[in-house]
Amino acid sequence: MNATTPREFTGSRVTPHREAEFRCPLPHVPEAAGLVRRRAHSVLTGWNLPPDTIEDAVLVISELVTNAVTHALPPVVLQLSRTGGERPCALRIEVTDAGPAADARRPVDGRQSEEHGRGSGIVTALSVRRGVRVHRGWITRWADLGAA
Repeated sequence: MNATTPREFTGSRVTPHREAEFRCPLPHVPEAAGLVRRRAHSVLTGWNLPPDTIEDAVLVISELVTNAVTHALPPVVLQLSRTGGERPCALRIEVTDAGPAADARRPVDGRQSEEHGRGSGIVTALSVRRGVRVHRGWITRWADLGAA
C-alpha cells in the first residue's frame, strides 16, 4: 500500500458482519457507469437478490458512479456488500473517490439542465439509508437498500 491508496482499496477485507462483498476499481471515463451496471447486475444476480432489488441497486450504482466520474478525482471504487444469508436483509452500495475535482464539469451559466441534478433524489428514493463518509482525502458515498 502506498500513500495515495487508502487501505480499503488494497485486497479484500474480512468483515464478520458481511456475508458477501464485491470491490471493483473503475475507469475514470464517462462509460464507467455502463460498464459497472452490467458487472453489478451479474454479481447481484449471483447473490440471489430479488429482481426488484437488483433493478433498484443498479440504478443507485449508476447514479453514484456517474457523480464520481463527473465531479470527483480518480480513483473511483465501487464496493457492494450484503448481509442476512440466502435472502439478504440489506445491501450496502459504496462509491469512493478522491474528492471534488477543481475542474468538475458544472453548467457554464450556473443553472442545472433538465438532464442533471436528479441523482441525489433517485438515491434517496430508492434507499432506506444513505450518507457520506470523509476519510483522509477520500470520500465515500453510500446507500443501503433493503432486500425483501
